[in-house]
Amino acid sequence: MAEKNYAARVVEELKGRYPEQPLFIQAASEVLDTIQPVLDAHPEYEEAGILERLVEPERVIIFRVPWVDDQGKTQVNRGYRVEFNSAIGPYKGGLRFNPTVNLGMLKFLGFEQIFKNSLTTLPMGGGKGGSDFDPKGKSNNEIMHFCQSFMTELYRHIGPDTDVPAGDLGVGGREIGYMFGQYKRIRNEWSGVLTGKGLTYGGSLARTEATGYGLVYFVDEYLKCHGDSFEGKTVAVHGSGNVAIYAIQKVTQLGGKVVTACDTKGWVYDPEGIDYQILEKIYAKKRSGHDAGVSLKMYLEDRPQAEWHDGDGRGVWTVPCDIALPCARENGRGCQHAHHHRGDRVPDEQRRGLLPGQGRQRRRCRDLRPRDEPERWPHLLDLRGGRRQARGHHARYLPRRRRRRQAVRRGGQLRRGRQHGRLPQGR
Repeated sequence: MAEKNYAARVVEELKGRYPEQPLFIQAASEVLDTIQPVLDAHPEYEEAGILERLVEPERVIIFRVPWVDDQGKTQVNRGYRVEFNSAIGPYKGGLRFNPTVNLGMLKFLGFEQIFKNSLTTLPMGGGKGGSDFDPKGKSNNEIMHFCQSFMTELYRHIGPDTDVPAGDLGVGGREIGYMFGQYKRIRNEWSGVLTGKGLTYGGSLARTEATGYGLVYFVDEYLKCHGDSFEGKTVAVHGSGNVAIYAIQKVTQLGGKVVTACDTKGWVYDPEGIDYQILEKIYAKKRSGHDAGVSLKMYLEDRPQAEWHDGDGRGVWTVPCDIALPCARENGRGCQHAHHHRGDRVPDEQRRGLLPGQGRQRRRCRDLRPRDEPERWPHLLDLRGGRRQARGHHARYLPRRRRRRQAVRRGGQLRRGRQHGRLPQGR
């Protein structure tokens, strides 16, 4: 029997140590398996125990979150923050409020956040947090009470140069605002400790649309590499939240037609194309604090020609399509369940991909940039909520002309299109 490689041995150790965390084991298995060629080329990594250190969080914080509901009754939830890795910068990752949240799920998300953040080339580590609190069916007052109690403990463990949380499932601008206000009250300071804030108090332009747009931009580049585009394509989308809404908007702008969307109650099929503005209206009602009886089925009130299907939202994958975009939670069934226009299951080699931010089924493209296209230098984003002047060793990666231009503008007002946050302080 052949001896297992380094990555496989580490995964086996994790399975024995954390049998109750299948999502984390899944993420570690998928990631470590892909980097085995690098490990084979660098045996010194195994000697240094790199993987053993990589798969264990630097710090895990678990705490109770007591809060009072509208009936005056005390409720108690559990809060988490997994500070996974800060090798290249402060921990960075969202907060998730959902009854399914547990430590294994957050370790899974935090582990992947390490690599997602490092691939941006920005100095950010990886982390994740949240609570088993369910915002659905709660009033704005109850959500505020919970968020303030949550931050009353979390504030001890975060900071602009330590850990910078953001939003995730169940945590949008409303929740970020409540938590930021509580942090500011306790610390008696205004600092960019949370991203995802409103534009009126330090947030970034296009933050709301970024994930959905980014997914579609990635797929569009993939299609261009194969001499294709979204023009005239029929697209199936799984989801109807923030990511799905702006993915649908961008696909429509690029000439495609999205025909499906779904939520936890069922899914809708609109042969004329999903109207993302109706989805925005429904999503706003779900986030209003008065969401009793609100579901995607309300879409039919504005588009009676659409079809509603109760039950499992994964039914969207039975609709014939050219491109499938999973835009909901991780491990949502992906492209292997999608059907081609002819009604046949799509062969692996014909699938045009299509990856969610956190889905399990992924199709990788090694280099989406055409060979004759010059590399574009990425912007450096400020963890405090906006852009900032590049400092230290990161500055040398910016073209000389751009560095000079940024130096001239320091201390002045940025152009209107670049007003993403407060200006950086000069040295």
